[in-house]
Amino acid sequence: MIKVGDKLPALTLMEYSEVEADGCSIGPNPVHVAQACAGKTIALFALPGAYTPTCSAKHVPGYIEQAEALKQAGVDEIWCVSVNDAFVMGAWGREQRATGKVRMLADGSADFAKATGLTLDLTARGMGLRSNRYSMLVQDGVVQTLNVEGPGQLEVSDAATLLAQARTL
Repeated sequence: MIKVGDKLPALTLMEYSEVEADGCSIGPNPVHVAQACAGKTIALFALPGAYTPTCSAKHVPGYIEQAEALKQAGVDEIWCVSVNDAFVMGAWGREQRATGKVRMLADGSADFAKATGLTLDLTARGMGLRSNRYSMLVQDGVVQTLNVEGPGQLEVSDAATLLAQARTL
């Protein structure tokens, strides 16, 4: 499992864009993790799936509500990573009103989840291999804090916890 002091896996996530900007075409675009993190502080949180109850009602809304406070604490970008495709993440982000606050990044084949060692097997529930629920602060691609949830929990990966940690970096 990834730990504090480790570099994030140098993989590619996908992001759906509805408008062309900064060299991004409309549609799914690759986000090369190492490049996207270079020189930045990233508040990254991951969750089991788009449109799932806890994720939609509490986890994502908390980061949207705290987006400005996180930026004031030195966070350059907030990333939400989930084992879904870029189209689903884009639609979910639109519904959650995440645009301009939280980047909704797709880990469609769970490659990022597997590389971090933070997977959750929900095959028995018909959802297959997913990401565990966690949050981390990443500076220049290196994990500074890591908060991994227990099964069915949302106690340490929430926006308030990560905000308190960002204020101490």
